Amino acid sequence: MKRLFSAWRSHPILTIGFIFAVLFTVMFAVRSVVFTIYWANPMHHDRSVEGWMTPRYIARSWSLPDKVVIDALNLPALTDRRQTLADIAARQNVPVQALEQGIAEAAAKFRANSE
Repeated sequence: MKRLFSAWRSHPILTIGFIFAVLFTVMFAVRSVVFTIYWANPMHHDRSVEGWMTPRYIARSWSLPDKVVIDALNLPALTDRRQTLADIAARQNVPVQALEQGIAEAAAKFRANSE
């Protein structure tokens, strides 16, 4: 601790930069551990599609490339990452179940071509 105070007295700007670097490193390490634990749980794999899910969540859950899910949903690109299936279904005037069926068909096709 003495070294930190000594560094602060002689180089305050560098010390602040170092502290921010350590905080960002810890933040990203914790985030990585949390995501690893979450996706390692088999309960989160191949979940049935629900309206609250985002296309990216479905891609991770079903082990699909983002492009497969985006194409299945007839989206030009994934511009808003917080966009849920309910939002997409409302914009396309279709039920969420229709989107789920399209995703399931695209997943089956992708998995058949991958084997």
